[in-house]
Amino acid sequence: MKQGLSLRVSQHLALTPQLQQSIRLLQLSTLEMAQEVEQMLDDNPFLEREQEAAEGEYFEPQPADAPGGAGEPSADAASAPPERGQDAAAPDEPLQSPLDAAPALEQSWDGDGSLEQSGDDGEWGGEAAARQSESIDDENASASDLARAPITLQDHLHEQARCLRLDEPDRAALHLLIESINDDGYLEESLDELAAAWLRLSNPATGPDAADASERLALEQRLARALHLLQQMDPIGVGARDLAECLRLQILEQRNSPQARAALAICEQALELIAKRDCKRLCLLCGIDEACARAALALIARLEPKPGRRFADVERNVVLPDVIVTRAGRGFKVQLNPQVMPRLRVHDVYANALRQQRSSSSNAAHAGLQQRLQEARWFIKNIQQRFDTILRVSSAIVERQRSFFMHGELAMRPLVLREIADELSLHESTISRVTSAKYMATPFGTFELKYFFGSALATETGGNASSTAVRALIRQFVAAEPASQPLSDQQLCELLREQGIECARRTVAKYREALRIAPASLRKR
Repeated sequence: MKQGLSLRVSQHLALTPQLQQSIRLLQLSTLEMAQEVEQMLDDNPFLEREQEAAEGEYFEPQPADAPGGAGEPSADAASAPPERGQDAAAPDEPLQSPLDAAPALEQSWDGDGSLEQSGDDGEWGGEAAARQSESIDDENASASDLARAPITLQDHLHEQARCLRLDEPDRAALHLLIESINDDGYLEESLDELAAAWLRLSNPATGPDAADASERLALEQRLARALHLLQQMDPIGVGARDLAECLRLQILEQRNSPQARAALAICEQALELIAKRDCKRLCLLCGIDEACARAALALIARLEPKPGRRFADVERNVVLPDVIVTRAGRGFKVQLNPQVMPRLRVHDVYANALRQQRSSSSNAAHAGLQQRLQEARWFIKNIQQRFDTILRVSSAIVERQRSFFMHGELAMRPLVLREIADELSLHESTISRVTSAKYMATPFGTFELKYFFGSALATETGGNASSTAVRALIRQFVAAEPASQPLSDQQLCELLREQGIECARRTVAKYREALRIAPASLRKR
């Protein structure tokens, strides 16, 4: 083997830390983005939230294609405060004083967070709503705050437990069970596990293994009595270990009727038979006639499978849209939601102190601080680029799906990621990151950006129909079907063919399952 030296020229793509952070921020959801901002505020001392009347370095998000938005500001230009009267849109001076922010933005802003190009930049300047405290202080909270405070399932159960006359050990056992209830009202842990946890808390030095069998048995019996009390509380069915027990607890509260007795017998069977409404099999297993079985199934259908549902914190599950679309004359206005946009700036005191000591200090600590200052500027720039990309993609979606915003989902057009990527000169992976976990508030509701993309189905006229519109038609057909004669997948396929849409039966079944619509045999009533 002969060794030698050779020279080869090649090209490769290197992802800089700034580019890696930009890609990572682009795919984060609104909640993850807020957590990332909080983490950066804790880690980087040069980064802070902008206050109403603060002075110092001021970063206002701008579109990336605006003058000065694409280039990286130099350290001197980013640190020095601008002079009064200087043009804030100059590429070398992206910073401005808060006192001059309002008039300067009217000249420099080339896209104010809306589809309509206007001078109103209130979307970027508006402050987000004040964060509500997780817990309300009893001393400082007003009556209206206490009235708005949601009542949890545990609070509701503890209020009922206080009305019971129990000794201290039984009260402690009931308290342990209540705190072990999940949000749906079920007791997921067994009494053996709860007894071991109780012994572990009461004897942390020895642990549950040191307790004898009689002590563990007495404790399990005490927990069983407490569980019996818990299952008699409101809401009915709370404290159940599984769905069958939850249904039985609710049926026992019904009057002693033939339907209730039949429902109890049905709940003893496999739940798959109840889900499939297999009346013939249930009649054979329970020894009842078909009419009684149907009445019992109707009774079971009216029960609540999740007793703690009405105590769920609805505000915790509210989706905060990233983009808001409203009507503006004969068109639509697309703007970013100011509540999801963080207003950040570089801390002026720390930045000025670091700049003043630049000439007199050259140690490693100074270089590290300079790096953290540059990271703060990169983070603000990447956030600006993230929201600008979301706005551009959302504006292109609204332009392509104008029929949807005028007439609803039945007018949805076929759209793929490649079309938006070619229009905006971006990669398909970038469009995929933008449309993932990002939401748009429209006149018809709030939808994920991915909702507006769908494959095309051929029509008799030679055109294409969106799969989203086809699913909307299927939902419309099922909603109008007679309860005694539900439409099968083949009948739905024929109805779509009458509308001029060529769709196979397997495709109809796939769309129906995606809409969480049961088969015709289960929809029959």
